[in-house]
Amino acid sequence: MVDVTVSLGANKYGKAENRVVRIVRDTPRHEIIDLNVTSQLRGEQLLDSYLTGNNALVVATDTQKNTIFAFAKEYGVPSVEEFLLRLGDHFVGSFEWIEGGLWQAEQYDWERIVVDGAPHDHSFVRKGQGTRLAAVQKVDGATHVTGGVKDLVVLKSTGSEFSGFPRDRYTTLVETDDRVMATSVTGRWRFLPEAVEAGIDYNGLYAEVTAVLLATFASVHSLALQQTLFEMGKAAIEARPEIAEVRFAMPNKHHFVYDLSPFGLENPNEVFHADDRPYGLIEGTVVRDGAAPAPDAWLDLPTFV
Repeated sequence: MVDVTVSLGANKYGKAENRVVRIVRDTPRHEIIDLNVTSQLRGEQLLDSYLTGNNALVVATDTQKNTIFAFAKEYGVPSVEEFLLRLGDHFVGSFEWIEGGLWQAEQYDWERIVVDGAPHDHSFVRKGQGTRLAAVQKVDGATHVTGGVKDLVVLKSTGSEFSGFPRDRYTTLVETDDRVMATSVTGRWRFLPEAVEAGIDYNGLYAEVTAVLLATFASVHSLALQQTLFEMGKAAIEARPEIAEVRFAMPNKHHFVYDLSPFGLENPNEVFHADDRPYGLIEGTVVRDGAAPAPDAWLDLPTFV
């Protein structure tokens, strides 16, 4: 029998998906911040908890949960990125054996219900245009901040084509100079460390970047989704000097012209079958020239698909 030895590899632990809703009641006109927060910690001295079950240095996941909710009250949520930065600073600063971690959040937007033509002070309806993303990564003494958006579903009914691709015996796709192009955008942007240090209007930046992404998608005459991806990332970086790079995942949400000829009907790109799978998956990164790489910023972040 061959002797086998093992060792512990990369690890982290924490409390996932804490659903935090903070209502700001400072005036009769309330505000709502709706978050899904995950906290995970790392540290070399935590090995014993895995190897021997010694919990002497384990900051309980329940403690992490309670801290998240307490901080939502004590410090509020000026922006989701600032909230995660405060959490990261707390855990690394309060427990000397905690060397770093990953703090992530999704933010769900609400808008006021309109009653008799006026936005209501304390009644809201959930918005449906994408979900805001944020993450703070602390690794080897460095802090990295990323923002982003997911589930930003977009479609253009013309202004897109796809042709000129190689053909072989397995190619059946017909070239087109006029097609429906649709995708669900997941994008994450990394902030330059010096911009984080100086301070960023994260809320304003998120609103501006998402608007730029949408405008670019709409206005670019697309020869391929890859081209659109690059132009969207380029536009975001040009719009905000705080951004070092943007990473995208864009699945094609295919729309196929339905054959109505058996019914004696013509179909000049008017009726489509929306097919959810299989789908083309386009991924890419757009980087500001001269920005230093920061692979640790992306460590353990969820994959896009």
